[in-house]
Amino acid sequence: MSRLPTTTTKGSTVTQRTPRTSQPTADLVDEYGDRLRVCDTQFRQFGGHRAFSGAVRTVSCHEDNGLLRELLRTPGDGAVLVVNGGGSLHTALTGDLIAASAVENGWAGLVINGAVRDSAALAELPLGIKALGTNPRKSSKDGRGAVDVPVGFGGVTFTPGDVLHADDDGVVLLPRD
Repeated sequence: MSRLPTTTTKGSTVTQRTPRTSQPTADLVDEYGDRLRVCDTQFRQFGGHRAFSGAVRTVSCHEDNGLLRELLRTPGDGAVLVVNGGGSLHTALTGDLIAASAVENGWAGLVINGAVRDSAALAELPLGIKALGTNPRKSSKDGRGAVDVPVGFGGVTFTPGDVLHADDDGVVLLPRD
């Protein structure tokens, strides 16, 4: 029986999962043309997986990661969590512990319209993570916001159930059939 590799973050051991294969975003644009929604936001890469894909789940929150933290503690089933933090860089919406929880629960990635922290540790996790930047400041944990509602930024609306692909070239959403 083969063992999956593990990563240790602040005392937690995380079992690494094989990343879901993702079609290059440029190839998807060539194939789908104007039917493909392309996010214009220029994200930075933070996770150990530079390319990732999955069904969209969403959280809308502002400088409060309570809902995000709780959702990532549930089975992700290969989904990508899209977080609309309103573009705030004042506080981080995720760090290494929350991201490690995402890995443990089978999430494919995070796309955060906001900031992260613990960037060196995030780079070691087997998870796709795109965000606007970093800030070491923690966010509040009151649980304000909404889960699985359409969220918009970068000229597109992310709707739960959309299929998201992300890589070094950007973030795209496949059209619904």
